[in-house]
Amino acid sequence: MVRIKATSSGICLRSPMHEVSIMESAVQMAVDAAKSAGASRVLALRLRVGTLSGTVPEALRFAFDVVCRDTIAEGASLEMESVPAAGWCPVCRVEFACADFISECPRCHNPNGELRRGRELEIASVEIN
Repeated sequence: MVRIKATSSGICLRSPMHEVSIMESAVQMAVDAAKSAGASRVLALRLRVGTLSGTVPEALRFAFDVVCRDTIAEGASLEMESVPAAGWCPVCRVEFACADFISECPRCHNPNGELRRGRELEIASVEIN
């Protein structure tokens, strides 16, 4: 399946393979951390995923179930915290919610080039046993 997404910079073709490779790396890091701590199981993986990270949470969840098979992470739970995008206006010195990489300040309508949050894609924690 290929997803077509319209963005402010044009059209982007996306396939779920992007999320599979991301999740392979995240699960491998969790497994490596568990093994280095002497644990035999990964019980939970918690991710922080920005709304502008370029990933699809549902595809990440599907990929997680697939890449955990036959590893010490099989059966682990996946929790994802959504991180909303926020821009910064240097003129008003105010942070504001935004829906894209380039937004304008809702107060002064100055075009904004600084995205403060929303691109995150990181492991918040790994629960092991």
